[in-house]
Amino acid sequence: MKLYQTMEGGTMDSVQQEIDLEITITKSALSEMRHYADEDKMEHFRLAVSPGGCSGFKYDFIITDHAEEDDIVLEQSNGVKLVIDPFSSMYLKGTLIHFERTMQSSGFTFKNPNATAKCGCGSSFTA
Repeated sequence: MKLYQTMEGGTMDSVQQEIDLEITITKSALSEMRHYADEDKMEHFRLAVSPGGCSGFKYDFIITDHAEEDDIVLEQSNGVKLVIDPFSSMYLKGTLIHFERTMQSSGFTFKNPNATAKCGCGSSFTA
């Protein structure tokens, strides 16, 4: 899926930059995101990659009330918006976001084709 981010500023009024993230969100993840959006009265879910964890990078997935000016905003069919900053986008291309519920735990999981290794718990990775 090719998406376009409109960037303001510079000498031009508006510039479109082609973004090809190919991020997939499963039905179960979309359903949980909608649930949290309704509960917290916020529509934006920020997925970011930051240094940390036992493998080098960690995923940050939080609900927020806005997107920053340079964020990539991917609006979903159920109205929630996935927000990704430009730095994180290069590590998240092709990622599958899923919500998994088992007898022992539940939570969002990320299947990232850019990860060359990951920790045992799956919350951090090496790229």
